[in-house]
Amino acid sequence: MPSTTTLQTDRAPAAIGPYSQGRSGGGLVFVSGQLGLDPDTGDFKGDDLGSQARQALANLAAILQAGECRLDDVAAVDVFLTDMGDFIEFNRIYQDFFGAHKPARAVVAVKALPKGGCVEIKCIAVKRYRPAKCSKA
Repeated sequence: MPSTTTLQTDRAPAAIGPYSQGRSGGGLVFVSGQLGLDPDTGDFKGDDLGSQARQALANLAAILQAGECRLDDVAAVDVFLTDMGDFIEFNRIYQDFFGAHKPARAVVAVKALPKGGCVEIKCIAVKRYRPAKCSKA
């Protein structure tokens, strides 16, 4: 069985429980659910869905980068909203981040999220082969 590596970056908030920001192994990167927390303050970026969703996606991207992946490497996304009335607004923000790339996705409504958040997002990415850059001697 392949070993896994814990991912950790200061560009995303530290885990608020007994888990890691993400794990990498077997060519996959698993990013734990991200809230809209500012990594510098540990507070929500704002009280509204828009600011929290943008920050959660930025946190997700930072952890992906720590796992040597990008947003276009994401294969599947799970989104948790406390208000399904935010679905259309969330889709607009999500599209801004992912552009033409369309990973498999589920969006579900939940009663509550940690710290009273509006949205939580987690994903799985597939590492792609990227040849090393050679320097000229």
